[in-house]
Amino acid sequence: MNSTMEKPYVVGIDIGGTNTVFGIVDARGTILASGSIKTGSHEKAEDYVDEVCATLSQLIAANGGADKIKGIGIGAPNGNYYNGNIEFAPNLPWKGVIPLASMFEERLNIPTALTNDANAAAIGEMTYGAARGMKDFIMITLGTGVGSGIVINGQMVYGHDGFAGELGHSIIRRVNGRLCGCGRHGCLETYCSATGVARTAREFLTARTDPSMLRSISSEEITSKDVYDAAIQGDKLAQDIFEYTGTILGEALADFIAFSSPEAIVLFGGLAKAGDYIFKPVQKAIDDNVLAIFKGKTKLLMSELKDSDAAVLGASALGWELK
Repeated sequence: MNSTMEKPYVVGIDIGGTNTVFGIVDARGTILASGSIKTGSHEKAEDYVDEVCATLSQLIAANGGADKIKGIGIGAPNGNYYNGNIEFAPNLPWKGVIPLASMFEERLNIPTALTNDANAAAIGEMTYGAARGMKDFIMITLGTGVGSGIVINGQMVYGHDGFAGELGHSIIRRVNGRLCGCGRHGCLETYCSATGVARTAREFLTARTDPSMLRSISSEEITSKDVYDAAIQGDKLAQDIFEYTGTILGEALADFIAFSSPEAIVLFGGLAKAGDYIFKPVQKAIDDNVLAIFKGKTKLLMSELKDSDAAVLGASALGWELK
């Protein structure tokens, strides 16, 4: 009997700034049971882990018990795969270094691995999604920020400290670049995240005089979804916002291709759902800017993981690798 037969399930836990979602997952990527709690429900990390484990224990018991679980995978902001710690995460309620993986292992007695959320998404895509069978690809997550997971020769790139692959913080505008949450100017995520799209919308609405449905929304409240809703109704200004965003992203991806020559770049997250409005300018900017030797070699793909499940699936995929 192989170990999957003996232990057919893994647990995935996704720790977001607002919610923590967890689930029991089988080898095909089916989520058999899931639950969630508010991430900020406890000031102390110990109390938070206690609450997650209490709910999770019930789910595990209802699905054959701990003997059926091969491992637990956790995706979290600033999660370090090497030591299982969350380190100085700006958007989480607990400060400093939190030894999260070992806290779960102590309580549940199941091997636990931790990585950052974008790496978890990449591992999920490789295990269950669009990157199945690929040894070289880059996952770009377009959410509140821009995250990335880089796989080379079938292995996740962690670097010597566990934090490699922050492509969202490559500086793509040196002159008059937008201020980023990281304190520097001109980072990719200030332009190509959902937040970046809203910033672009405000800039375009101020700089231009042409009519747009977006003018009926107070500028501070505009979201990337508003821009998409206007674009699909033929709003030229909204379509130009996507054109601008996609062009910047494509220019950056052309550089990333030169770095690791991936078989594919997989786009994931709310912004990727804008379909052709984002994919066409991205593809054109890649084609216009990529080194000749790489032209036409890297596929641009949409994630095949359902948004609501992706984070849990990605985290759970770490669980299969545990001994």
